[in-house]
Amino acid sequence: MADEGVSKPDSEEIKPIKNASALVHDDKFKQEKIQRPRKTHLLQWMEITVTEPEKKTIASMKMQDTFVVYLIETRVTDEHMQGFGEGATSVWRRYSEFELLRNYLDVTFPAVIVPALPEKKATYAWQNVSMDRFDPDFIERRRAGLEIFLLRCAAHPKLCQDKIFMGFLQQEQGWRETVNATDFYSKAESRLKALNAQFKIKKSDRRFDELKNYCTELQSNIGNILKIRARMCDKLYGIHKVHGNYARVFNEWSAIEKDIAEHLQSASHYMDVFASSIDAQLEEEEQYADQLKEYYSFGDSVRSVCRRYECAQYDLEKAEDNLTYKIGQRDLLKQAMAESPVSEEVKTSNQGKSGFSLSGMKSKIFGSEAPEQREVRLKQLEEQIVQAEAELKKVQEETDLFVEQALRDIDRFQRQKTKDLQEIFTNYAVMQIKQCKKGIAIWISAKDCFSKM
Repeated sequence: MADEGVSKPDSEEIKPIKNASALVHDDKFKQEKIQRPRKTHLLQWMEITVTEPEKKTIASMKMQDTFVVYLIETRVTDEHMQGFGEGATSVWRRYSEFELLRNYLDVTFPAVIVPALPEKKATYAWQNVSMDRFDPDFIERRRAGLEIFLLRCAAHPKLCQDKIFMGFLQQEQGWRETVNATDFYSKAESRLKALNAQFKIKKSDRRFDELKNYCTELQSNIGNILKIRARMCDKLYGIHKVHGNYARVFNEWSAIEKDIAEHLQSASHYMDVFASSIDAQLEEEEQYADQLKEYYSFGDSVRSVCRRYECAQYDLEKAEDNLTYKIGQRDLLKQAMAESPVSEEVKTSNQGKSGFSLSGMKSKIFGSEAPEQREVRLKQLEEQIVQAEAELKKVQEETDLFVEQALRDIDRFQRQKTKDLQEIFTNYAVMQIKQCKKGIAIWISAKDCFSKM
């Protein structure tokens, strides 16, 4: 989520992500100075929506493949951009294609914290939530999550410029083949290399070590909140539904009380309303839970960037070790060449069979080469040192650039996270207050029924 190449007034202000309008930054350019502000991301001139999830079944090889597809619609909103006034474009995508897109972006932009996809199956769910991946409520929540994923990518100054991403939004046929043709998987760091880098690097950047620890703590805290919330949902659901027993008893009681039957039936109605009110509340709570789950997954995205830093640092240290080894070989050879072959023979004979001679050791290493052979070998080492220095410089520049871009993107992520969490928890508190007021209103109505007896 790097901000490289983006002007400060446009890109530094981060707003909570809720929909397309919340992602678009406010361009506060003076009309008399700049007539057409520079577009820094896609959402400044395009609307993106994910709608109409549809279940499909395809029969092949005596087997049935059932899946859900989502309609992605885009519309150009800036009259100065190509495609304005041509109406909306639409393509159908299934979840596996969203996964392919994210994997591609993750490999192609190693220093970027690629947005997370919504979960494939329900986690941290309370007992009455359906675990069926084709459940309509789950599909709707996933649709909203997929839309947020696309909006986050479109709001990123680097990701939104990628041709594969644009093709995902608008290319109806052959998009998967286009992605596979990039051979992006061959560029991915292997798990074995990442594991080696983690344990073998000697000079790790403390900032990335702290980030890895932070991700672990972030996921732990979010996971605990989701667990507490699931337990609370179970208890609240049970408490509210038990109030339905009040409704049943009041209704039965009204059959034997002629004078107060009407009031008991009214009270029974309000108890039914109170018992059923929890359903809408818990359904709304799932939206906030999904938003927290997104940041749980973001922890893995940040950790992935840290692993790539470790791989880059590992390559840098290997290049440094290679250069040091070549220089040592050259210096040792020069020292051997500086010594006279005659003096070497004298020193070797004086040492005897049991003695140790540095010259003898050098002879074993380099062999009894003629001066011309040693000159050739020295020239080869000099050339290898020049190559190793060039390689080290290249790897050093690549590592420095990666660190700069990664830290910039991490800073952008942290600021966005603060805005989003503020919105999530504030809205959650407002929802709870609203529900409490609704409960109070129901009980006041029930009290009025009892007072009229």
